[in-house]
Amino acid sequence: MKKLLLTSGMLLALLLSSCNAAQTPPEQETMPDPSSAVAESAFTTETSIQDVVNDPAFGEYGRLLFPTNQGYYGGETLGELELTFYSHIDPDKTVEIANSLKSRALAGETIFYDIYTDAEKAEDPAKEDMGLFFFKGEPGEKFAVCNAGGAFAYVGAMQDSFPHALELSKKGYNAFALIYRPGAQTACEDLARAITFIFEHAEELEVDTDCYSLWGGSAGARMAAWLGTYGPSAFGGGDLPQPGAVIMQYTGLSDYSAEDPPTFACVGDNDGIANWRAMQARLDALSALGVPTEFHHYPGLGHGFGLGTGTAAEGWLDLAVQFWEEQMES
Repeated sequence: MKKLLLTSGMLLALLLSSCNAAQTPPEQETMPDPSSAVAESAFTTETSIQDVVNDPAFGEYGRLLFPTNQGYYGGETLGELELTFYSHIDPDKTVEIANSLKSRALAGETIFYDIYTDAEKAEDPAKEDMGLFFFKGEPGEKFAVCNAGGAFAYVGAMQDSFPHALELSKKGYNAFALIYRPGAQTACEDLARAITFIFEHAEELEVDTDCYSLWGGSAGARMAAWLGTYGPSAFGGGDLPQPGAVIMQYTGLSDYSAEDPPTFACVGDNDGIANWRAMQARLDALSALGVPTEFHHYPGLGHGFGLGTGTAAEGWLDLAVQFWEEQMES
């Protein structure tokens, strides 16, 4: 009898042990963290430009991060990048831009918009090589479109529009960087289409279209000024309000009118392409017509300094944002 009781006790213990095991929650699977994936595969100054272009995070539009005409840039790595007409390229900023876009893409953000239809691209294949990169800021904030220069021959976005768009997004604004077709007319048509696209998709993009701003350097500054004066409708876009502010860098544009939007401009006094006195004369003329303006020229700087990090121009973007914000309040 004692033996039977012992056996029964052992059986009960086994059953209880089995029940306890069944009640132990299974080990939770750890979901992959996109940020850790970015950290592990982060770009550096030693990363080859081609590796960035081909990174799966960018899909088919990675090739538009750098000039599609490779004759306008040099260097094998991000740290070695050189762009025709440009100076003071900051390798650390180039790396930051590439990593920011990649992390945004891996986090599920849409960072590129193809703004022409398949039919339009079939009719004009050059439209395959343009579109809008989006540096999202705070939902519901105002937007800016940044336009790089390149003498209307190519788009120097990595120095002349991506850095600006990234910094604007850090300030909460929704910033777009336009990759456009070569040629002044087609470039303006692309900008008109971009502005129209943003207005038409404002709810989806979560942007405020009131008092938007147009930014540009060199050829891109001309685009911003022309669209600011004549409006998107003059270049095939929608009948839309003019921007609340135009922000221009280093361009010798001379035409102006009383209808021009408020204009901020800056340039180096050693620029052999855009004469600082010509830029100042244009803004003085606009001021005389009652158009709000602000002008800065920086000692020793040549053409294409971008954000001007480490130069006399460093911080100009903050002044430009203040100018834009003043127009919001007026």
